Amino acid sequence: MRILFLACLRANTGNSTTAQRIRSHLEAAGHECELRDASAVQSPVEVANLISERKFDAGLAIHVFKAGRFLLDNGIPFGVIFGGTDINEDVKNEEKFWVMGTVLEEARFAVAFTCKMKDAAAKYWPQAISKIHIQPQGILTTPNVSFDIDTFLQNSGMMHIAAHIFLLICGLRRVKDPLYLVEAFAEWHERDPSICLVIIGPTVDPVFTSEVRSKLHNIDGVYLVEEIPLADVQALIKRSFAVVNSSLSEGMSAAILEAMDLEVPVLARDIPGNAAIMNHEDTGLIFSNPTEFVKLAKRLMSEPDLKRKITNNAKNYIRSHHSWELERETYQNLVQICLTDGL
Repeated sequence: MRILFLACLRANTGNSTTAQRIRSHLEAAGHECELRDASAVQSPVEVANLISERKFDAGLAIHVFKAGRFLLDNGIPFGVIFGGTDINEDVKNEEKFWVMGTVLEEARFAVAFTCKMKDAAAKYWPQAISKIHIQPQGILTTPNVSFDIDTFLQNSGMMHIAAHIFLLICGLRRVKDPLYLVEAFAEWHERDPSICLVIIGPTVDPVFTSEVRSKLHNIDGVYLVEEIPLADVQALIKRSFAVVNSSLSEGMSAAILEAMDLEVPVLARDIPGNAAIMNHEDTGLIFSNPTEFVKLAKRLMSEPDLKRKITNNAKNYIRSHHSWELERETYQNLVQICLTDGL
């Protein structure tokens, strides 16, 4: 089967990583899967022409609005995967909400990463509930053991490698809110130079990235570093004291799951997407404001038993709930059954 797979493919972002992994699952089943960047599509006509020229048998999209809308009315069966901002943010826009409802009506299946995501979708589009399958993201980490982390950090401006590196991984756009903890870190670093915040990720919104760079220009203890390949990012995760997530909205953060798998503690902002995969003081620490973040981070530094408990429980959670093998089986079955025989 020839499958057209649409997703936003900015390098080294969660969507891109997820798309590459799912494509590998489908190709392992013998399908030909062509991955295209939905953010580069100019019009539905462009996709229609592509489907006609390449003779695709089926379609798949990550993000119901940004990618799924381009598969409408093209004569091929398709499925969609909720991305996060579609169900958390785009539903607030009347036009986008209507389009997503149309996409779900035509789609053969939809995938939600969590029960909460499915429940939210069912509330907005109750007629689609029978189509929505729950499949958490599968995680397989392969950190680059030869990556020279200290040299990389020094070249990024960290002249003295901090003993406690807190790592925030995100594409630079407003919904990820990477500046949320900056002032708190600057004040904390002034009192304790052993801590720092490293923000790493690709430029998604150039205007916002300029704002971030300007904000950090005269702030000590916070570093914005260039994007690097995923295997190097995972090596940096292992070298860090903790991974931080300060997003306003998440579908399911791959960075959080990778940190859990690599046995590095996570401190995450209290939003539905994060709370769906973390239990406070069990598999991670959840904060509601910068002051609470600093308090919890200090506990993590001073209570080794707490850190040990969290990382052990988080690793077990990944093994039990985010199996890469189960994810592969799910997508292969959905494509084979739902896109060929129908529901």
